[in-house]
Amino acid sequence: MQKAATSSTVKKLKRDAILQDYYTCCLSREISLLIRKEVLTGRAKFGVSDDGKELFQLALAKTYQPGDWRSDYYRGHTLLLALGLCQPEDIFAQLYADRAHDPFSGGRQMNGHHATPILDSDGNWLPQTDRINLSSDVSTTGGQMARGLGLAFASKVYREAEHFDTSKYSQAGQEVCFCQIGDASTSEGAFWEAMNAAAVLQVPLAVTVVDDGYGISVPKQYQTVKSSISKALAGFASEAADDNGIDIYYVKGWDYESLVDIYQQAIQRMRATHRPALFHVDELTQPQGHSTSGSHERYKSKERLAWEKEYDCKRQFRLWLLATDRAEATELAELEAKAKAEALAARDRAWEAYLAPLREAKKEVLARLAPFAAQNDKVARYHQQANQLRNPTKSELLALVRRAVFALRAQDAGPLDAYLQQELPKLRQAYAKHLTSEGPRSALRVKPVPATYDQHQSALNAYQVINQFFDRALARYPELYAFGEDVGRIGDVNQGFAGLQEKYGEHRVFDTGIREWTIVGQAIGMAMRGLRPIAEIQYLDYLIYAFSPLSDDLATLRWRSNGLQAAPVIIRTRGHRLEGIWHSGSPMSVLLGGLRGMHICVPRNMTQAAGMYNTLLQSDDPALVIEVLNGYRRKEHLPTNLDSFSVPLGVPEVLREGTDLTLVSYGACLRLADEACELLAEMGLSVELVDVQTLLPFDLEHRIGHSLRKTNRLLVVDEDVPGGAAAYIMQHVLQEQAGYFQLDAPPTTLTATAHRPAYGDDGNYVSKPSVEDIVDKVLEVVAA
Repeated sequence: MQKAATSSTVKKLKRDAILQDYYTCCLSREISLLIRKEVLTGRAKFGVSDDGKELFQLALAKTYQPGDWRSDYYRGHTLLLALGLCQPEDIFAQLYADRAHDPFSGGRQMNGHHATPILDSDGNWLPQTDRINLSSDVSTTGGQMARGLGLAFASKVYREAEHFDTSKYSQAGQEVCFCQIGDASTSEGAFWEAMNAAAVLQVPLAVTVVDDGYGISVPKQYQTVKSSISKALAGFASEAADDNGIDIYYVKGWDYESLVDIYQQAIQRMRATHRPALFHVDELTQPQGHSTSGSHERYKSKERLAWEKEYDCKRQFRLWLLATDRAEATELAELEAKAKAEALAARDRAWEAYLAPLREAKKEVLARLAPFAAQNDKVARYHQQANQLRNPTKSELLALVRRAVFALRAQDAGPLDAYLQQELPKLRQAYAKHLTSEGPRSALRVKPVPATYDQHQSALNAYQVINQFFDRALARYPELYAFGEDVGRIGDVNQGFAGLQEKYGEHRVFDTGIREWTIVGQAIGMAMRGLRPIAEIQYLDYLIYAFSPLSDDLATLRWRSNGLQAAPVIIRTRGHRLEGIWHSGSPMSVLLGGLRGMHICVPRNMTQAAGMYNTLLQSDDPALVIEVLNGYRRKEHLPTNLDSFSVPLGVPEVLREGTDLTLVSYGACLRLADEACELLAEMGLSVELVDVQTLLPFDLEHRIGHSLRKTNRLLVVDEDVPGGAAAYIMQHVLQEQAGYFQLDAPPTTLTATAHRPAYGDDGNYVSKPSVEDIVDKVLEVVAA
């Protein structure tokens, strides 16, 4: 169903407000034109801009209220200008990758990727209801949808929350999340998954599809059924006040009056009803093409280019102002000239602010190279190259100094070495910081508390231990929510949340559809808005569906925003050995390669898992906890301090002392390794068994290296593929901990096979390490 506005909001707007919109439109356009020029003249690396897409953002800006959120794709500076969230020079600072003056990412993101602080400089959470909040953008097309769903869902949570004070993050759930996506990107599965989830959940998600007819060069007839996303989504349209559909609006992107009318009325309705809406903003243009990397004249017909020139939204806005007698042509010309002058001045200010310290750095490098240049021809060449740098970067200057030091290997290059020792670590640290929390809320600063036990207490099934932990955690943390497939009514497939929905309510422990991507996105948005979600992905094998939001969004959030934002999400899953190809996965190397910025916890049992959850709930870091899939029915003792004991991250635990070999493992393999150690002890061999506990971070105190000094032999056992996580462990132990120099025998790994684990006992026995495999491998290493 497509809906139209019934009355004109524009009539209520003051003339000055409309002319301010026109000025902002002109200013944004001039900035967009300069972005392309700066790239083509070599002063910037790459550029995306807002040209042809200004008008809908001006209309949309009128609907924003303090507390609202945006989850955008890689454009949108017009909206920021309209809302006063940035100055024009901020846009150019990001274009130049100016670490000191880019307020959105500290020079880490391409231009067009915006963010506002939700953390202060010490990592403390800021109030969110007195400001408009921009979640840090990602370049992955469609990647903003799942996070947008979560930001909107938090409003639903806060509207229903009665058990704790929510005023820092919400005013009774009235906040809307605005999400923009290009029409071609609606082909992504994440878009459909998010729209379906938004409709099912009924959350205030306002999705604008920005339709310029192309996905870079590919026209929309190859992208979208019926060449119209609003027609394609017609089955989602609400048909009654109490159904769980969405509202769908269609509007032309050059029609200022209709844009203002539709957005105003629709968003006002959304704040009251929480019904999601899709705004199909059609007939937009690309005056400069998709980005600075190409020209749209290559793939558009002359007729299309002529149409785009005629229906450029800025031109149509101007014609409308004249036709409705809201302005004179001379008045508009003055605004256009003023906007052009402001854009040029902002560019010049930003460029000077960026380049001034680099000019000083160049002077220093030239001064340090000069004495050596007089004595060495190669250094003289590097000195000349440095002098010729018109717009130097810090990396260009450092590279020349480093090459000069190479050329002076037989000489004392003290001043150059001193410069490198000071400036190279400084540059590296500028980009390395904020991968995880570095403040008082860091998981690495949580004080470890050992578990204590009642010696007279009987052992429980392991699932009962984790169930009791979650029960107490929900009572202790009112902002804690748990959800996922089968988590609610049945308490998860292994009973970790059994009975807890009944006890704490469906609003705190609840089920979701089979939609891993948006389960993660739901958690990201909730966590950014002050909630503490534990989001379950039912099996580790299914995590692949959610890998993009985990890797591209959650793991990078704190880093890509330069510490402005965080999402302390806990992803709970279960993995390692059980039965069959897709219920026995342990793809740790995939996770290690893609989830830097998250902690990866691999507890050997449910008690250890509980201790890790306790640690994580006291921190602001995101984490993945992989419980042992075949461990829920094993017996464990319940700690008497279940509420407070905490397992330190990055600290391995020695489970058995030994002198002949260090055996390193984690997760489900440890039970087999322990059994193998018993058999080896009967043969007279003493094996030291070490549980790494977490893969990210890994052995921060170098305990495994210390063990090697005693045993001088190393075997790493796990269920990943050959060359996977075991190789990662080896790199840490042999290289970073200098364990290589302690070895009396070749370091060895025992892993799963390259093929997936086969179904059945026989298949499993030869697909994953067995007790006998471990014994054989230990004997082999000891005999070497």
